[in-house]
Amino acid sequence: MWVHPIISQRTSKGQFAGLYSDLCAHPPKFFNYCRMSVATFDRLLGELRPALTFQDTNMRRSVSPEERLIITLRYLATGHSFLALHFEFRMGTSTIAGVVRATCSAIWMRLKASALPHPTRQQWLDIAQGFLERAQFPNCIGALDGKHIRVKKPPNSGSQYYNYKQFSSVVLLALADTNYRFIIVDIGSYGTTVDARIFRASRMSRWLQSNQLDVPQPANLPGSTGPPAPYVVVGDEGFALSSQLMRPFPRRGLDAKRRTFNYRLSRARRFVECAFGIFTHKWRVFLSPIQLAPQNVNVVIKACVVLHNYLRTYEATPDEDAQVESLPSGSDTIQLGQSGLAGLRVRDFFADYFLSPIGSFPSHQ
Repeated sequence: MWVHPIISQRTSKGQFAGLYSDLCAHPPKFFNYCRMSVATFDRLLGELRPALTFQDTNMRRSVSPEERLIITLRYLATGHSFLALHFEFRMGTSTIAGVVRATCSAIWMRLKASALPHPTRQQWLDIAQGFLERAQFPNCIGALDGKHIRVKKPPNSGSQYYNYKQFSSVVLLALADTNYRFIIVDIGSYGTTVDARIFRASRMSRWLQSNQLDVPQPANLPGSTGPPAPYVVVGDEGFALSSQLMRPFPRRGLDAKRRTFNYRLSRARRFVECAFGIFTHKWRVFLSPIQLAPQNVNVVIKACVVLHNYLRTYEATPDEDAQVESLPSGSDTIQLGQSGLAGLRVRDFFADYFLSPIGSFPSHQ
């Protein structure tokens, strides 16, 4: 048969035909269904419409941009298989797979410039001010961490994707700010690779080391008249210490200075952890193994990263942020460089500052 009888009733009995207009009339239900408000959906659709509009033919009508976007958002929001979406929307399984892949690619290509812009020097200073105000960690330009995205083990892949948590994954390495937005991301590394190696091989690391990111020059810490300190990224124990990246002191034998530094660093680092939490619970496709080829998994991750930042821009509220933060979680100038010695000097400099009266922030100790 040319079209299966079930699929032929898509325009009358499919989920899009039966629900879309009713959902638009009930905004809370629309938000639960698409993970965004009606206004944000319309704004997103307007930006993507040129890439989602296809020509009708004498054989059949093309799938509308609205339906393409709804199907994709529903897949990302639920993680339902393409076979399940086939019965829900009364559309061929291969057609749904093509719609999701093409729409995710369009989201990345159309929105990455606005959702993941190259930060300017003033934007870095604004990010640092956010970490100072909300985490009491000065001269911090981002929190860095990796997220293992569960995937179905690709055929003939050996142990490349098998991580230390004992499942197959690809890694999303992200630098986040205090608004839980991703600043820079690295997507698609094998799950067997540790975060430090991924970061060392990433363009993010090369850009930081060569100052291609236009990071501000070292500046005095608040209230201090001592030597300027560099702007740094904070990470966990999985990363190597350098003058651009601060990691906590080892847990054994901590004195007051080191314990205070670790506490401040954990306050700053929690923002990337919370960003990943928002990311995965908004787009529940990441709560179970993604049943796609690795190259298509990367396309899905890219689209969700862009959508995450897009929604943080247009829909984040102070109340939501408060709920997230309640969850458990030789020269006078310090020389920049790649050596561990320079990193040790920078970390000790911050630790001394935090223990001093001008950097103690007593209300947050």
